[in-house]
Amino acid sequence: MKKIKLGAQTLLYPMPAFLIGANVAGKPNFMTAAWSGIANSKPPMVTVALQHHRHTLIGIKENGTFSINVPSEEQVKETDYCGIVSGAGKDKTADCGFTVFYGGLETAPLIEECPLNLECKVVHILDLGSHALVVGEVSETHVTEACTTAGQPDVTKVKPIIYSSGAEQRYYGIGKPLAQAFSVGKDLKKR
Repeated sequence: MKKIKLGAQTLLYPMPAFLIGANVAGKPNFMTAAWSGIANSKPPMVTVALQHHRHTLIGIKENGTFSINVPSEEQVKETDYCGIVSGAGKDKTADCGFTVFYGGLETAPLIEECPLNLECKVVHILDLGSHALVVGEVSETHVTEACTTAGQPDVTKVKPIIYSSGAEQRYYGIGKPLAQAFSVGKDLKKR
């Protein structure tokens, strides 16, 4: 296969489309972020990279808490809106019709309509240049009961949104299953 060079870029696929929540001056605010991921299992930690000027980052620093809300495919319009409008001048919670609830952290707003929500306490904020990398310890996970199978989140019911950068700049669903994890590779072990 012929490869072409694109220079140093952060092209990793898939990228999630998460709604990051924080109270800013006592009001819940949500922004869309794709630069997020799992950082640690014990204790459970996640990361999100936010540009320094983001309104939501003010609230994260103010309270030391934030939420990661996983929207479903049905919430693609609201997810996009939260990424193109600043909460500094608009009430995105009202505009999107979000029902906000709070868990044990009390200052990390969560979106009831999102099938999966993580309450996070800030552990580190690292200045990496263009972005601040926020590392948060997950204090609680909330999942809509209808989006579970045998008491665990079911990705086919959660229907998370995937963001594609590069030439397309589109949102996708997860697609069809390819193979059983921790199983399909066993054929290669036999060689």
